[in-house]
Amino acid sequence: MTAPRLVAFDLDDTLAPSKGLIDDRIAALLLALLQRVEVAIISGGNETQFRTQVVAQLEDASASDLARLHLLPTCGTRYLRHDGTGFSTLYAHDLTVAEKTGAMVALREEAERLGLWESEPWGEILEDRGSQITFSALGQQAPREAKHDWDPTGEKRMQLRDAVAARLPELEVRSGGSTSIDITRAGIDKAYGMQRLAEHTGIALSEMLFYGDRLDEGGNDYPVLEIGVPSVPVEGWQDTADKLDALLETLPAPVGH
Repeated sequence: MTAPRLVAFDLDDTLAPSKGLIDDRIAALLLALLQRVEVAIISGGNETQFRTQVVAQLEDASASDLARLHLLPTCGTRYLRHDGTGFSTLYAHDLTVAEKTGAMVALREEAERLGLWESEPWGEILEDRGSQITFSALGQQAPREAKHDWDPTGEKRMQLRDAVAARLPELEVRSGGSTSIDITRAGIDKAYGMQRLAEHTGIALSEMLFYGDRLDEGGNDYPVLEIGVPSVPVEGWQDTADKLDALLETLPAPVGH
C-alpha cells in the first residue's frame, strides 16, 4: 500500500503489556507518528486505562500532536478527541441499567456453571465500563503470567462467550483479551469503531494501517481486518516497536517540517 494516512493500534499486548504503561520507546514512536499522520488507539479497555497507559506517558506531545490522536475505548463504543486542552467525548453508546444488570447476571451464572468463576481473584471479575461490561476471569489486577496461562487455546473464553451470547441475543458478546469477555450493544465491535473513525476523519479504511495481536479469526482484532483495513499482526509491544521503526522510514517528513 502507499503510505497510510492513519495508523491505528490495539492497546494491550500491542502497544503495552496488558493493563501496563506504554514503554518510553513506544511513547517516542507514537510521538514520531503523530508528527506525520493521524493515530488511533482502539481497545476493549476503559477510558481511564487509555488516559493512564498512553496519554499520561506522552508528556512531550504538543496540543497540535495530540489533535491527531483518536482514542476509542471499549471497542469504539466511545470516541475521544483532543480539544486543545484535553480529551473530550464525541460520542458514547452507554448500556442501559437493565442491559448492564442482565449482562452481569448472565456472565456470573454461566461462569459458575462452567466452573470458570474464581473464588479468589485479583480484584473485581465484573466491571461496568459504561458502554461495555467486561468479565475478567482472574480479576482486573491479575498478573500477566497468570492471565497468559489461564486459557492459552481460547477454549474457556469461547465456551463462556457462546453460553452468555445465547442468553443475550440483543447484545454483542465477544472474547476480549487473554482472560476477558466484553459485552456491548449489538453490532458494536472494533469494526464499528473503525468505520465511525473513517466517517469522522474522512479517511478511507483502505488508507489506514492497523496493528494488533489478535488478528486471527475469532480474535478481537479480526473484525478490523475483515472490513478491509490493511493490518499487521504483532506479538507484544516490542514487536510493534520494531515494525514501527520500519514504517517510520517510509513516511513523509513531520507535519510542519
